[in-house]
Amino acid sequence: MFRGVSVLNLDVKGRLAIPARYREELAASCASRLILTVDRDRCLLLYPETEWFEIERKLAALPSFNTQARNLQRLYLGHATEVEMDGQGRILLPPKLKAFASIDKRVAMVGQGNKFELWDEDTWDAKTNEWLDDDDLKELGSEAGIGTLTL
Repeated sequence: MFRGVSVLNLDVKGRLAIPARYREELAASCASRLILTVDRDRCLLLYPETEWFEIERKLAALPSFNTQARNLQRLYLGHATEVEMDGQGRILLPPKLKAFASIDKRVAMVGQGNKFELWDEDTWDAKTNEWLDDDDLKELGSEAGIGTLTL
């Protein structure tokens, strides 16, 4: 399980050093092979290759004549890019994906269980404040299943 937020710097070549606490697990679980793709929230998603295969299978199984399904496939599958950790635990963020997420120098790497989200640090901070102020979250407790969640 990937959890927590790490704020990292990109080097001059656009490489991101995966925090040391995740490197060994990633090396063992997916031989350091990862998949990077875009998300509708304008961040990037980083999956261990083994986790991505399940997502890819589900997306590919969506009905091809459904417009929304095709758009999801285009977004997530179309932007999926293989990246591999080098000997120092770094991955190269492709320029097109960096531009999509407006990532410049500082990156918030956010653990989301089976994947990471990569955000521009300033965008992450602004979104966090936006979510904390979101009145809709107060109504979440009335939705089925969510009301029993305790933190």
